[in-house]
Amino acid sequence: MNRPLEPLPDAMLTPDMMTSSETAIARLETIEQQLHANTIDKAEQLRLTLEKARLLTELDRRPEAWDTARNTFDRYMAEKDYEGAVDACDALFLAGQDKHSLAALGMGVWLGVTFPIDADLTVGMLQHIIDETPEDADGAAIAATVAGYITDIRATGKQHERLIFFTNQMLANVARRHSNIETQEQFDLWLDKLELKEPAKFLIRLRNIVDVLVQDDWWFDRDALQAEIPDNQTTVQP
Repeated sequence: MNRPLEPLPDAMLTPDMMTSSETAIARLETIEQQLHANTIDKAEQLRLTLEKARLLTELDRRPEAWDTARNTFDRYMAEKDYEGAVDACDALFLAGQDKHSLAALGMGVWLGVTFPIDADLTVGMLQHIIDETPEDADGAAIAATVAGYITDIRATGKQHERLIFFTNQMLANVARRHSNIETQEQFDLWLDKLELKEPAKFLIRLRNIVDVLVQDDWWFDRDALQAEIPDNQTTVQP
């Protein structure tokens, strides 16, 4: 008679032998140990805490994920690390806390467009707006247009090549779902109709979208942040 197989020791388990939740739990435990060891610098501590928030969301511990990411956002803002703050806003949005997460999305978009952070992160935040916008609404078209604009002025080299392809596809898909656009002629007319060729116009419309998302729930003073931007620093202000 064959004996039943003994379970493998934890040390012998490989990621592909574990469920996604088991993998998340194992990673979460590792992060907790690293955070409590006090052997890492502040930047790594913040990065790990944000990863912890995302793992908590994955494990459907969303209120805890929100609190973790919210605290991390405040710490990034105190350090004037706006790229980190936008990353925290992404985690807050993914935590799915109704209007609060939408407010976090709006603030993340504002910071990501205003400050010259990594273009990938800003485009990712704008993609969330597209995903949240009804197919027949203009908000997705505005977000996709701004994503392409940010890519053009901020990305370089391979990143620009990759992102410009992605954002062009993004805008084409939005045009198709918004108005059944299929030809280049239709596309050009659609851009004119929605005033998507002039940055001064589509950035103002993005600001309106952000205001709708955030409402009165701003966690920082936009005017004060803009006043801190050096005159020689290229920025976009929605």
